[in-house]
Amino acid sequence: MDQIQHKHVNIRGVKLHIAETGTGSSVVIFIHGFPEIWYSWRHQMIAVANGGYHAIAPDLRGYGLSEHHPDLEKASFDDFVEDTIAILDYFQIEKVAILHCINFSRALAMYYFWCHYQAFLVGKDFGSWPVYLLSLLQPTRISGIISLGVPFFPPRPLRYKDLPEGFYIHRWKEPGRAEADFSRFDVKTVWRNIYILFSRNEIPIADKDKEIMDLVDPSNPIPSWLSSEDLAIYAKSYEKSGFDSPMRAPYKGLHREFTIRNPVVKAPVLLIIGGQDYFLKFPGIEDYLTSGKVREYMSDLQIKTLPEGSHFVQEQFPDQVNQLIIDFLDKQVRSS
Repeated sequence: MDQIQHKHVNIRGVKLHIAETGTGSSVVIFIHGFPEIWYSWRHQMIAVANGGYHAIAPDLRGYGLSEHHPDLEKASFDDFVEDTIAILDYFQIEKVAILHCINFSRALAMYYFWCHYQAFLVGKDFGSWPVYLLSLLQPTRISGIISLGVPFFPPRPLRYKDLPEGFYIHRWKEPGRAEADFSRFDVKTVWRNIYILFSRNEIPIADKDKEIMDLVDPSNPIPSWLSSEDLAIYAKSYEKSGFDSPMRAPYKGLHREFTIRNPVVKAPVLLIIGGQDYFLKFPGIEDYLTSGKVREYMSDLQIKTLPEGSHFVQEQFPDQVNQLIIDFLDKQVRSS
């Protein structure tokens, strides 16, 4: 990990921690989900940097080494979208081409030399939402999208209304419920339990008289692809941030009305899915993918499935995921 550099950047009034590596003119920005931080992209960052790209991975506001939202009651997904745009601005990343033309009149030939500065966005879990939304709001800035596990679909109210009261998102939206549940354990145990739960292929749903943390037996080991060092790094991060701020936007934050008409993601998209990802069991998701309905909202879509992959497929099978990402990036660069 020595080749990954770290700094803090003032983004929209909040100091964000940003990890980066590589020096290529094409930039790949990685947006994590919950309960992750920049570190969840460690394998991918090094791989794309070795492939000639500039990798950037922030801790989203409220996560890891980044500062919290100054007013948690007003935190929303919009912050992640606007922060990502501001990161593009900070690094002066534009999807532009500078054209130089030399006219050799005798041969009547025209030679064109293009210099590209391309931005690719990679999202995971809820981190895919700001990636998709940014591509809808500023399509000329994005050369391609990679999403781990989450296709784009227009938001609709009550999407999870058919899931029972014990569904983890319902529980975590309930004021004070997660806080009371988590307070029974130290930070390391809470983070460990969430990772274990989200690595399974069943949706975390607690019985009426139980809490989400009760779904994990204390004797259950962490996933084999997660080392004790990895666990320590994640736990240390959450000892700094706590859980309230990271959970605010995805689970408790404001949800503004979606007003984009004809929301079709036109940028090329690679969707990498773990075949054992519990998200596939959310109501309607598998049918949305297999019926072809997804292509109505993602006009240039490739879907790659890793049959044994979990919700954390990029950490579980880094080599396979890295190769898929590099192949996609190289193809987009060649075709531009």
